[in-house]
Amino acid sequence: MQNNSDKYILIIWDSMTGGSKAMAQAAANGACSDHDCPITVKMLHADDVSDDDMLSAAGYIFVFPERLAAISGPMKSFFDRTYYPCLGRIEARPYAMMICAGSDGDNAMRQGMRICQGWRLKPIDDNLIICTHAQTQQQIMADKIISADDLQKCHDRGAAMAAGLDMGLF
Repeated sequence: MQNNSDKYILIIWDSMTGGSKAMAQAAANGACSDHDCPITVKMLHADDVSDDDMLSAAGYIFVFPERLAAISGPMKSFFDRTYYPCLGRIEARPYAMMICAGSDGDNAMRQGMRICQGWRLKPIDDNLIICTHAQTQQQIMADKIISADDLQKCHDRGAAMAAGLDMGLF
């Protein structure tokens, strides 16, 4: 998924049951779908992202599950760990946010948007919430299968980010 360009999209993800990871992978595939595109993709779990990763990236795709109506713990920890070291240093960079939710995902989305607003990042599109409708303990803990239509939406976000960076729109 990498080429020789200095520009790269950083896809930061967290997933407990596979849904968010599948969404992140679809976005990465979309960003890499144009073989002539000089944009590189770096996909890292939220626990593995450093300040340098954030500072070096040209744009970001944040992908995480909603847990208990909030940003997942590892993703929140990532934001806590990198927020102040990156504050004032990544302004105006583009971002997309994709949330895998059991019910509505709205609160997790609002939390993520507040953080991105504080960093002064620029959204490339409306945030994407994929709802699995998992409501029972068994459904919530089960591996998630994201529909082909929803994965295509994630793929399209990745492709839009790569195209926008390549054309200098972001």
